[in-house]
Amino acid sequence: MLISVIVATYNWPSALNLCIQSLLLQNDKVFEIIIADDGSNKNTEELVREFQKKISGINIKYLWQEDLGFRKTLILNKAIKMTLGDYIIFLDGDCITQPDFIEKHRMLSQAKTIVTGSRILLNESLSQKLCEKNYLDFNSIKTRSLFHRLTGRMNKFMPLWIKLPSSLYRNYNQFVWRRIKGCNMAAWKNDIININGFSEDIYGWGHEDVDLVFRMSLSGVKRKSGAWCTEVLHLYHTENNKSQDKINSEIVKKRMLQLKPIE
Repeated sequence: MLISVIVATYNWPSALNLCIQSLLLQNDKVFEIIIADDGSNKNTEELVREFQKKISGINIKYLWQEDLGFRKTLILNKAIKMTLGDYIIFLDGDCITQPDFIEKHRMLSQAKTIVTGSRILLNESLSQKLCEKNYLDFNSIKTRSLFHRLTGRMNKFMPLWIKLPSSLYRNYNQFVWRRIKGCNMAAWKNDIININGFSEDIYGWGHEDVDLVFRMSLSGVKRKSGAWCTEVLHLYHTENNKSQDKINSEIVKKRMLQLKPIE
């Protein structure tokens, strides 16, 4: 089964470089990459084109839209239409994947189910060091993960060493807002298309991922946790403009009041 990995990015090519490198180091090679660029300058496109020239075996596509503000939902919906895989993983371009990331998502995939993964936060100094190095050595990061944790460079490290299997304990019995991370999420393409993808009335930073999971639950799609299995390393960056946060939150809450998920 071909898996499509959609990577959302905006004007941070050094981080995207590490993200793509980590995907190219995957144990499972049966996937494609779609870079969903929400209006970056030419530096991002040039980086992707370089990867396209030198990489064979894994198809890397590039999709760009004009920078008219934070329009992640729109670029993701465009990217979904470009996918060839039946299963889609959503990833952010400021995240580094473990070598078994695709493999574990494939293991957790099941019919009518969306998998919400988690992340390990890196601090500013470690993030800056990795970006400046320009070359990803994941084994070094993992080997030094206890040191990074003890020195505050990582907020946790055990999920890099302990991977829990797919089991019933991962299943959510009802919709909950908590622990939904759009930077690490996977679902079947048909299930996403069935609800018309991401809601484009949500723009600016915040809650497009929660809204997607909620509307999928309305259509009968169950939620499953990908924690302790699919963690990504999230590079530190200053907070995005959160002026739309409250507005987007209210949009989702209003839907929740009007509609009830399938139990």
